[in-house]
Amino acid sequence: MLQEVVSSSKAVAQKTSAKAKAVSVDVRGLVKRYGSVVGVAGVDFHLEAGKTATLLGPSGCGKTTTLRCIAGLEIPNEGRIGFGDRTVYDSQTGIVMEPEQRNIGMVFQSYAIWPHMTVAGNVGYPLKVRKAPKGEIAERVNEILTLVGLSEMETRPASNLSGGQQQRVALARALVHQPRIVLFDEPLSNLDANLRERMRAELLLLQAELGFTAIYVTHDQEEAMALSDKVVVMNKGEVEQTGNPIEVFQDPATLFAARFLGCSNTLSGEVAETFRESSVLVDIGSGVRIKGNWQRGDSPRVGDVVEVAFRPQVVSLDARNGHNPEALTGQVITAAFLGHSIDYTIKVGELIVRAETSPDIFITAGSSAEIVVPERHVYVYRSEDTVRSQV
Repeated sequence: MLQEVVSSSKAVAQKTSAKAKAVSVDVRGLVKRYGSVVGVAGVDFHLEAGKTATLLGPSGCGKTTTLRCIAGLEIPNEGRIGFGDRTVYDSQTGIVMEPEQRNIGMVFQSYAIWPHMTVAGNVGYPLKVRKAPKGEIAERVNEILTLVGLSEMETRPASNLSGGQQQRVALARALVHQPRIVLFDEPLSNLDANLRERMRAELLLLQAELGFTAIYVTHDQEEAMALSDKVVVMNKGEVEQTGNPIEVFQDPATLFAARFLGCSNTLSGEVAETFRESSVLVDIGSGVRIKGNWQRGDSPRVGDVVEVAFRPQVVSLDARNGHNPEALTGQVITAAFLGHSIDYTIKVGELIVRAETSPDIFITAGSSAEIVVPERHVYVYRSEDTVRSQV
C-alpha cells in the first residue's frame, strides 16, 4: 500500500495544478477557560508554511483544546491566531472567523465517518456543503481517493471498511477541498502498531506532495518525533518546551519534558560538586553519586536539592563485576525479554534503576551487575521544577 501511495500521490499532484497554497500558523497568548478551570494558559508557537508542528502531552494537558481553538470549534478567551497574513482570531480587536471560513481540513480520532454514506459520499461531502458543481465533486473525489489508495472503493458503504481504510477516508475528506492547513487530533491512536507506523509514512508522503501545513495532536512521543518539524510539549495548559524533535529529545528543558520523553529513571539527590560547562556531581544516596548536565539557566550550588533523569536505553549493563571502576554495582531484580531488547530492573543500594539493552547478552534475575550511565545523557533539574512536573 505504501508504494501505491507514493506512485498515486505523485501522479495526482502533477495532474492537480490548483493546489491550495500552504500558510504559516501563529498562535500568541492563547487562553481558554471553562468557568474557573483553565484549559489553555497562554500558549505561544509559530509554524512555518508547509511544515508540521505536533502538540505533545498527556491527556488533559490542553493540546486538543488548543487545536480546536485553531480550528474555530472553540472560542478562546484571550490571545491571537493568525494564518499567514490573515487574523482568524484576536481577543483585542474582536475578530472571530467562523470555522468554514478558515480553509482548514480536520482529521479526528474517531474518524467521524458517516456509516449511511458510501466512501465517495463521505469524501465529497465538504465540497457538497460548499455547493461545488457535481462534475467537480466527482473529479476531486476520484483524485483524492486515488491519492490515498482507495480508488476502487468509491461505491462501498463506509460501514464495511477496516479501521485503516476508515482512516484513509477521513484523511481524503480532510484533503478534498485543498485546505491550506490540516489539523490532526490523535488520528492514529485507534490503529494497531504496524498500521500506525505505515500510516505515519503515508502522511509524510502526502504532505510532501501536497504541501499543506499540518498541526498534529498526540500523546505518543514516537509519532511526534517521526512526523514533526516542530514539537510543542504541553503540560497543564502551558507550553513546557518548543523545538525541533532532536532538540527537544536530546535537551529536555524541564523535568516534565524529560519524563514525558522517556526518562523513566528519576532520582532525587543533592549537588555534591560543580564543574565547568554546567556539569554537576549529584549524591543520590546509598553511597551512589552520578554526574550529569545542569538543565537550568542559573548556576548550581553545592547542597541544591535536585532531580536526576535519564532514559533506560542509555544505561550500559555488564555482568563482570570490577570491570569498570566508574560503574555502579547492583543486583538484577527482573529481566524481561521484549524481542528487540531486554528490560531490566536493577537495585543499586536502596535505589531502583531501569535499563533497556540489546538482547545479545542476557543477565538473569538475581545476578549482580555493573551499570554505567554516560554523563552526556543525564539531565539534572532543581527540585522546585518538580512541583509542576508530575505526568
